[in-house]
Amino acid sequence: MRGIAFIGGESPGPQVLKEIARGADLLVAADSGLIICEGAGLTPDWILGDMDSLDLARLDKYPPERVLRYPADKDFTDTELALIHLREKGCDEVWIAGGGGGSRLDHVFAIRSLFEREDGPDKWFPGKDEICCVREGTVLSAELAPGSLVSVFPLRSCLGEEGWEAESSGLKWPLKGLAWKAGSFGVSNVAMEGPVEIRSVRGRFMVFLG
Repeated sequence: MRGIAFIGGESPGPQVLKEIARGADLLVAADSGLIICEGAGLTPDWILGDMDSLDLARLDKYPPERVLRYPADKDFTDTELALIHLREKGCDEVWIAGGGGGSRLDHVFAIRSLFEREDGPDKWFPGKDEICCVREGTVLSAELAPGSLVSVFPLRSCLGEEGWEAESSGLKWPLKGLAWKAGSFGVSNVAMEGPVEIRSVRGRFMVFLG
């Protein structure tokens, strides 16, 4: 099952959001993510959060049992609550839409930190770009225009394991043979003709597709 969490901040345009939501099993709007969701003509299955960034009148048309309100003083961000909810509902693939440059910078850092978790998001759409988590033994395949930027960041495991190895095709500078360590990154790689593929041989990676 695939679930999508709509959150506040900069997001893709309405048409792109509709494409992102196509085929999803569950849509969750976290607080002002409801505005983004509705702006794309989408209806969330659940709405949750402390609602401190939302006109509460927007909630009147939704069944009360589908609106989960939390206190402002809580241990989890609204984004975390949305991801937890989607996982609890059986989603084994979770995407985030929103949370881009219009968000508070600390919130952007918090979302990036979620990728360090074993049950973190699989994709993040903060605007015109796409950010993917490539787990060990999996392959990311993307059709990109030649010259598109591709940046790669190794992700540390919450289990404390380190060591990364990756392979690629379709990139100007191949990833095979690179010695990754904590704090390493490969920014501003470039897509060539044909599809781009990035395979994680060991460890997990966060890949930025621009």
